Order: sequence, then C-alpha cells, then structure tokens
Amino acid sequence: MSAVINDRGRQYVVNDGESLLVDYIDGAEAGAEHVFDQVMAVDGTFGTPYVKGASVTALIEGQVRGPKLYVEKFKRRKDYRRRVGHRQSYTKLTIQKVSASGSRAKPAAVAESGEE
Repeated sequence: MSAVINDRGRQYVVNDGESLLVDYIDGAEAGAEHVFDQVMAVDGTFGTPYVKGASVTALIEGQVRGPKLYVEKFKRRKDYRRRVGHRQSYTKLTIQKVSASGSRAKPAAVAESGEE
C-alpha cells in the first residue's frame, strides 16, 4: 500500500517496506516505533484534509547527518571572505505498515464506473 503523509509541514509519499529520511525527530531512539496519523491519501483515497482512521507506522533506524554544505560570503576588493559549513540532522525511518481502517477500499469514481 502507498500513502501520502504530512510530517510537520512536509509531505512524503511512502510505501510498505520503504526507507526514508525525515527532519530530525527530537527524543527518537533507534528501534522505537513512530506513528504518523496525518495521512492525506491512501491508495487513491484522498482525505479532506486527512483520511479518517488511517495511520502509517514506521520503525526508527536512527539519527543520521546529511552531507556537508558550505556557504561562502565575500566582498570583492575588500579582503573579506567567510566560509561556514553546515550538516543537517535527519531521522532515518523504515515504513512498516500503512493501515487504512475507516477509509474506503476504492475511490468513489472507480466504484461507480465498475473499473479496477
């Protein structure tokens, strides 16, 4: 099953068994479960704004850091140069289960036309 989840203002398309990086979740420990209850769509069923009763369960694999990015500032002919590095922190997740209890099995347009 696939779903679209909302995590603190960012939207992710997720599938069962998939790994993804999300923004750092404070206090998350490796091996713990994290449940996303703001599910915007599940297999073609869209919510207004969220699908009622749907949730996505993920296993936290750990905290990781992204690649190092450099920001450079300079002013020409003034002997002014600054270089600053930054590494973003992420939480690595593996999607365990997309549950759609309470949502319809098929979208209304597909159920009326008889197609699958």
